[in-house]
Amino acid sequence: MIHPILLCGGSGTRLWPLSRKSFPKQFSRLMGEESLFQASARRLSGEGFAAPVILTAEPFRFIVTEQLAQIEQAPQAILIEPEGRNTAPAICAAALWLAGQDPEALMLVAPSDHVIPDAEGFRAAIHAAAPRAAAGDLVTFGIAPDRPETGYGYLELAAGADARAEAPQPLARFVEKPERARAEEMLAAGNFLWNAGIFLMSARAAAEAFRTHAPDIVAAVSEALAGAERDLGFTRLAAEPWSRAPDISVDYAIMEKADNLAVKRYAGPWSDVGGWDAVWQQSGPDAQGNVCSEHATAIDCSDTLLRSETDQVEVVGIGLEGIVAIATSDAVLVAKKDEAQRVKAAVSALKAKGAKQAVQFPRDHRPWGWFESLVIGGRFQVKRIVVHPGAALSLQSHHHRSEHWIVVEGTAKVTVGEEVKLVTENESVYIPLGATHRMENPGKVPMVLIEVQTGSYLGEDDIIRYEDVYARS
Repeated sequence: MIHPILLCGGSGTRLWPLSRKSFPKQFSRLMGEESLFQASARRLSGEGFAAPVILTAEPFRFIVTEQLAQIEQAPQAILIEPEGRNTAPAICAAALWLAGQDPEALMLVAPSDHVIPDAEGFRAAIHAAAPRAAAGDLVTFGIAPDRPETGYGYLELAAGADARAEAPQPLARFVEKPERARAEEMLAAGNFLWNAGIFLMSARAAAEAFRTHAPDIVAAVSEALAGAERDLGFTRLAAEPWSRAPDISVDYAIMEKADNLAVKRYAGPWSDVGGWDAVWQQSGPDAQGNVCSEHATAIDCSDTLLRSETDQVEVVGIGLEGIVAIATSDAVLVAKKDEAQRVKAAVSALKAKGAKQAVQFPRDHRPWGWFESLVIGGRFQVKRIVVHPGAALSLQSHHHRSEHWIVVEGTAKVTVGEEVKLVTENESVYIPLGATHRMENPGKVPMVLIEVQTGSYLGEDDIIRYEDVYARS
């Protein structure tokens, strides 16, 4: 049985404005109707695969459970990282946790934001690598390159290895992202593969590799696991020892030092979707090289990506060549396609000027559903709030604002002070300043309401929680 270890705690910015710190790309529907995370979980499931072990960050824990439920999957465990410490501590935590269940279990470590269209072919490659991993090797997966890519690291096969063999081959070394000329040389040589950052190994072999090559990581992570707390189905790693783990990638921590490495070649289509240029490439450009979303139109354009994430904004390009234009409800990105990797610089510039669009997504996801601000004024705010069936907001009050709730879809069970009543479509209720209140959805369909806040301060931190089924402070 192979145990998928899905890493989904990162908050990359190279796909801004769709990917932001509050809602990163792995949870977005970049390619189709499912998020990258959902597609990864579905791809690594079925015969021969156990339920996944998820490593994620505190803000994303309920997004993880919600998205898994949408594809009818249940996790084996969800480990909450107190802070991001790169891939080595995360993988070490998974290895030690899994070794505690079954030391011989095979763990497949995979990022949750890759695109691999041929799921069946990739599963076949995993199963082909399993005997080598069961024998104690650390097997990494290398992608057969089709161009001199400078955005990926490479894997160099050992002398005498067969680059086209179906079985895993000996690995000589890891190679950093190259300059263009070096990438062309490696492509021509034929014995280099792209480093996908995907690994198959037994829990015992992984744990031993960490103990041998990164004992400081093992010490911190072991203590974080020992002090972990169970909370609503999550396993919260202890924060203080976790903070002592080095911030380092698994390649640097153990893979570049180990002598029991092997690489399994995968020749199918693959992308880490590391920028809008990759989204353009993976989306299948038309005869003119254009990719347009439903609410985008290209007129006399070529090699261009036009995308709108909302039906309220139509994106139109005229006479463009090699351009990326991405619109959300609160931000627009326009860039040359070959400059797409510089989006991180744009995010840094927005942070420096204090723009909330740098990190905050328009739709704020919560364990009970989500909300978005429709209008914000000096002393008022209008929100749309969607509550999942059976979900409930905390029992709370506010120091600085009163609220009006108008139900527009479904039925709300509303508590105001000592009064509890049902509020149906086209009905409203008033929440006075300082009153304890709660909103619940007792129905079988999502409940939607419009909230009008008025007061001197409308921030999300003006909440006093008295009861909360999601154990938030």
